[in-house]
Amino acid sequence: MKILLVNPPNCGRSAPQEKFGFPATQRIFRGEPLALEALAGNLDEHETQILDLKVQGESLADTMLDFNPDLVGFTSLTCEARTVLRLCREIRELKKDTTLVVGGVHASNDPGFFNHPAVDYIVMGLGKASFRELVAAVEKGDYPADIAGVAKTNPSGRLSWIPRDFRKEDIVESRAPRYDLVDRYRDQYLVPFPRLQMGFVATAFGCPNSCSFCSIANLTGKRYLTCSPDCVIRDIKLLGTTPVIRLVDANTFGDVKRAHELGHALLEADLQKHFMIDACADTVVNHRELFHLWKNAGLRAVIVGFEEINNTLLAKWGKKNTADIVREAISILHDLEISIIGDFIISPDYNEKDFQTLARFIEENTIQLPVFTVLTPLPGTPLYQSMKDKIVIHDLDYYTLTNAVTPTRLPEKEFYQSLTELAMRFHSRATV
Repeated sequence: MKILLVNPPNCGRSAPQEKFGFPATQRIFRGEPLALEALAGNLDEHETQILDLKVQGESLADTMLDFNPDLVGFTSLTCEARTVLRLCREIRELKKDTTLVVGGVHASNDPGFFNHPAVDYIVMGLGKASFRELVAAVEKGDYPADIAGVAKTNPSGRLSWIPRDFRKEDIVESRAPRYDLVDRYRDQYLVPFPRLQMGFVATAFGCPNSCSFCSIANLTGKRYLTCSPDCVIRDIKLLGTTPVIRLVDANTFGDVKRAHELGHALLEADLQKHFMIDACADTVVNHRELFHLWKNAGLRAVIVGFEEINNTLLAKWGKKNTADIVREAISILHDLEISIIGDFIISPDYNEKDFQTLARFIEENTIQLPVFTVLTPLPGTPLYQSMKDKIVIHDLDYYTLTNAVTPTRLPEKEFYQSLTELAMRFHSRATV
C-alpha cells in the first residue's frame, strides 16, 4: 500500500492577539513528527511518505496528486483537531476512496470528536502496533471493528471500540523510527535559544504521575513503558551529526533504576551529543546523583514542570512538589550547571500580585527559559471533568495553552497584558 502520514500545520488561534493586538508569546521548539516516524518504522513493507505541513511551503493537495496514497494518517493535538477534520474533508473531495485515519493526543482523549463522515478510523493511544494491524486489515479489504485501540467511525450513531491493554510490545522497539522520511526538513528542526539543529528520540511513553491537567495518561492506558538503552542509543546514532537530542518523554526519569542504566549506557557510548530531557522537581531533589551522571553523559538542559509556587494549587493539581522542593531542585541544577527550562501554569484566577510574585520568583532563582501556559481543561483529563461547567470557550482552535478558556479574575485585557509582559520580559534574554 501507499501510505501518507501527515503532521498538521501550525494552527490554533490567539485570543490576546485577536482581541487586543498583543504579540505572540509562545516559544516553540520546532521539531520533527516523531510519532509519525515511529509509525512508519513499523510499516517497512509499504511505500510510506511523511508530509510535515508545519514546514512552510508544503501542500497537502499537491502531495495527494503526486503520491496518490491509498491511506492517509493524521496525528492531532487538541488545538489542531478542527484543522485535521477540515483537511480530511478536502482529501475526501480529491480522492473519495482513500482510507482516512486520525490518531494522536486528541484522538486518544476525545475520540468522539473524530466520529465524522470524513474519517474512517480513529487510533487511540500508542499506535505503532495497532496502526500496523489496521493497515494490514485494510490492505486485505477488511473493515475491522475488532482491533483493540482502534475505532471504526459511525457518524450516524455512537462510537464504540475495544480498549487496548498497552504493554511493552506496543512500543515495537525493534523497529527504529524512519528518520530518513523527513531528511528534507532536517535543517528546520531547531532549538531556538541558540539556533541549533535538534532531533527527537523517545526513551519512555506515558508517565507514572497523575497530574489532573495532563493529557498524557490516556496514550498508554496510564502505564509507564520504557525503551531499552540499546534501542535508545541506536535511534540517537540514526540522527547522525545532529548536535542536540531532545528526549521527548513526558518523564525521562519516571523509573529511576532504568534512568541510571540508560545514563551509564550513554556515558559509555560517548555519543558527543547534548541532551534535553523532562524531569520532575522531586526527582531532582531525591536523586541528585542521577543528574550528575547524566551531566557527564551530555545533559545540557532539563525541562521541569514546576507549574506553580503556590502549595495549595500544586496539591490541587495532583503535583508532588512544594515551593521548597522547587527551590531546592533549581539550586541543584544550578550547581551542576544544567540549564533549566521551567514550565509554569498561569491560572485564570491570577491577580496582579500573583503575576508579580511569579516574576520575582523566576528572577531570584535564575531560570534560563521560563515557559508560561494558561491552565486549560483539555478534554479527557480530570481537570476537564472538574471545570467543564466553567468553560466559556468551546472552540478547540483556542486550546493552545495560551488562551484562558474559562473566565479570568482580572479583566480579560489586564490578564493577557500581564501574561504578555511576563513572557516578553524573560524570553528576550533566554538561553539554554
